[in-house]
This record gives sequence, structure tokens and C-alpha cells, in this order.
Amino acid sequence: MKPIAIGARGVYRIEPSPSHTASAIGNAGVHVVSTPALIGFLEDASHRAILGCYEAGEVSVGTRVDIEHLAAAPLGQAIEATAEVVAVQGRRVDFQVEARQGERVVMRGRHQRAVVDLARFLAAEKKPG
Repeated sequence: MKPIAIGARGVYRIEPSPSHTASAIGNAGVHVVSTPALIGFLEDASHRAILGCYEAGEVSVGTRVDIEHLAAAPLGQAIEATAEVVAVQGRRVDFQVEARQGERVVMRGRHQRAVVDLARFLAAEKKPG
């Protein structure tokens, strides 16, 4: 892993679709962007913030999410998720994250990712027990 700078930022912009709604994951009739979808957007922004710091064979995986879902995000307007590196402890990276729809903050909080060797990570997942 290459050094990761405090303050490094990542952005993920998306026009949410019906597949991103709470209704699509079982909350019938709730046609706004679901909490899991918004968290996924924040994870993507965090990954993008440190993408240039991976060595060959490395990726990052989410290890912690501490967020507030502040407002409903209806379809028809883009969402911009941003992440800023606020701490690095070894291979663990902490981010301040936020998702906006226009000027309105719909989600904010903190997220942590760990930089791992993908082959070793996947091998560990296949071991029993």
C-alpha cells in the first residue's frame, strides 16, 4: 500500500434508478433511495479516494459504517456522494462521508475501509469455520 494522504477525496455521482429504492428491496411503496443504496454510494466514493494508493493485487473492503440518514432522496435528481480521508492507521482508513441531492444533505457520517491483498482475502473467505 502506498502512503494515503489525510484530506484525499473521492466523489461518486449517480442518477438513482428504481433498483435503488427501498421498494425494490422489499419496503413496498417506498419509492425513495434506500439506506443500503446510499451507503453503497458512500463506499464507492471512499474507494475512489484511495484508489491510487493500492499496490498490485490490492483492493479495499468496508469494515465499519456509522451514518445518519437525514432525509428522503427521491428519484429524478442526481446524488453526489463524497468521502474525505480523516485518519489512517496501518491498513485501515477512516473517511468522513456525505451524500447530497442538490443542496440537501441526505446522509452523512463516517466509514472505515481496510486495504487488503485480494487473493489472500478471498482465500481466507473459502476456509471452513
